[in-house]
Amino acid sequence: MSSTSSTETTPPDRTVASTQSEMTEIILPNDTNVLGNLLGGRLMHFIDLTAGIAAYRHSRSFVVTAAMDHIDFIRPVQVGSLLTLRSSVNRAFTSSMEVGVKVWAENALDGRRLHVASAYLVFVAIDKDGQLVRVPRLLPETADEHRRYADALLRREHREAESARRKQGRIAAAARENSETVNL
Repeated sequence: MSSTSSTETTPPDRTVASTQSEMTEIILPNDTNVLGNLLGGRLMHFIDLTAGIAAYRHSRSFVVTAAMDHIDFIRPVQVGSLLTLRSSVNRAFTSSMEVGVKVWAENALDGRRLHVASAYLVFVAIDKDGQLVRVPRLLPETADEHRRYADALLRREHREAESARRKQGRIAAAARENSETVNL
């Protein structure tokens, strides 16, 4: 994908509240493993959908998942539970957005709710041709939104440093392979 065009107009700023998304699912037997617990991959699918809606609401363009930066599976979710997922954009960069998702399971019989998972995902906004699209600035309003906004930058810096470290590892491995091939 190419970089965003400098001739693009800057979209209007958006608030965190305008990006929020909530989804509720009932956990059925086909969503679970042999122990009756929600499959981790199924939970990741629900997280990706809910986060994608928040990214779409912020960018008002097509979005693709670029990374699932972090996920915590805190406790198992039993078949029959009501699963509620809430997402919002934590920070917007040029064409990418970090979205946070928090997940609760509710016992449908007694109403007890437990926090069961949290995740951070990165989405990239694109047009119909797959070209990067500039996203609006995010305007955090509450103290919690400001904290999440600042933390998102730290996570981005960590992702970039880790990406550079992996790239150096690939370069070093390729150099070792080339020297071993020459020495044969």
